[in-house]
Amino acid sequence: MELKFPSFPLIFVSLTFIFLMLKLFSNFRGFRRTKLPPGPWKLPLIGSLHHLAVAGLEPHHVLANLATKYGPIMHLQLGEISAVIISAPRVAKEVLKTHDLAFASRPKLLAPEIITYNCADIVFAPYGGYWRQMRKICTLELLTAKNVRSFSSIREEEALNLFESIQSSLFSPIDLTQKIFTYTNNVVSRAAFGNRSKNQEKVIRLIKELTANAGGFDVADLYPSVKILQVISGLKSKLVELRNKTDQVLNDIIDEHKERLANKEKFNGQSGEEDLVDALLRHKETRYVNCWIRYFSNNSRIRYVRNDETPKSVGILRGKDRIRVTDLERLSYLKMVLKETLRLHPPLPLLLPRICREPKEIDGYDIPINTRVILNAFAINRDPEYWEDAESFKPERFANSGIEFIGPNFEFLPFGGGRRICPGISFGLANAEFLLAQLLYHFNWKLPDRMKLEDLDMTEILGTVVRKKNKLYLVPTSYSYST
Repeated sequence: MELKFPSFPLIFVSLTFIFLMLKLFSNFRGFRRTKLPPGPWKLPLIGSLHHLAVAGLEPHHVLANLATKYGPIMHLQLGEISAVIISAPRVAKEVLKTHDLAFASRPKLLAPEIITYNCADIVFAPYGGYWRQMRKICTLELLTAKNVRSFSSIREEEALNLFESIQSSLFSPIDLTQKIFTYTNNVVSRAAFGNRSKNQEKVIRLIKELTANAGGFDVADLYPSVKILQVISGLKSKLVELRNKTDQVLNDIIDEHKERLANKEKFNGQSGEEDLVDALLRHKETRYVNCWIRYFSNNSRIRYVRNDETPKSVGILRGKDRIRVTDLERLSYLKMVLKETLRLHPPLPLLLPRICREPKEIDGYDIPINTRVILNAFAINRDPEYWEDAESFKPERFANSGIEFIGPNFEFLPFGGGRRICPGISFGLANAEFLLAQLLYHFNWKLPDRMKLEDLDMTEILGTVVRKKNKLYLVPTSYSYST
């Protein structure tokens, strides 16, 4: 009788399954004497992953729903990864303030490891001397209040271009998503690269591709010990290819700026305004340039919001032909609109994961070392214990509240908190606030014919940041023509 051997794919799958089972068993055995937070039931091999596979819902929505059953601190086994999800402000305070140092580092993930050369950027670098130096450069050299103000003329010029573009399409549906994307990219590109770079459109396009492949829960990150998954998924090779293309463009940009700086010295400093790349080169920190260009480009996302009461915020300036950056201080209601928008729709609904550096007790539960801790800002910002009518859009809730983007208010975390809070808050908010003021000062906005408010598709896609799945089309009319 002829012997028959199992096929190679069957052998491979069987060995992989046995290996993963042994790995998960060792992980579970290490946790059995600890008092972990409660969580949903688990399956062999995949742990709690099946609970996230809810059709039509993004992970932050699913996790928020699970938190209503299992509590504000919840344990999930995501493949090989032991994860703790935080969904309430009082528990977030323990992580971001009381024990901030213990949770100040990042886990290693495939995408940032490839894109930023072993997590050499400020966002994903592990906590330590290198990260502190990067943070120092950011706060003292790049994103100072003076630097943010110096880009006011860029914002005003790009706002004028946006106004003229919309003005030419009055009474017709326009792709507002694309208009906003163009404005924000132009502002960020000009601030980072200057006016003379011929490559800024290329790098923005490449970074869009990188971020599209760098978000979510990739299988290679959920089973980090199974290195072959990085190859099988195809993500690793794709990220390497995109990174190499991006680096080529960034190197050209750096060379352009080096040449400009040389000419500036040659002609006694008369060589135009300085941008962020110039600032980095001036301080001889060229090794940070690639990461910083990626960082600013990655944070060029903004959400537009329309509310019937918003015009009263800009009405006090009626009669001016243009609104300027210096006018923003007078628009208190506009600031409330921006806060309320970011409360309901934070750019990162799931804050970037942290890693527990030492065993800690949070809210009465044990958090073992190397546990991945994720704060669900989407759930925290909507906690009904802290926000009345939490699901409704009510900018007035921020009037006289004292709640700011940076502060001790852990019920409002649109940009994270603690040591790893987003360092680009001032830069991003300056762009967002000025854009929103322009859109509301010059135009009234209506839905296309026969379309109702409830017909708007607000479906989101979670990547490096969350964004709307479908584009937003609205009809602009000159404000003076509005009823």
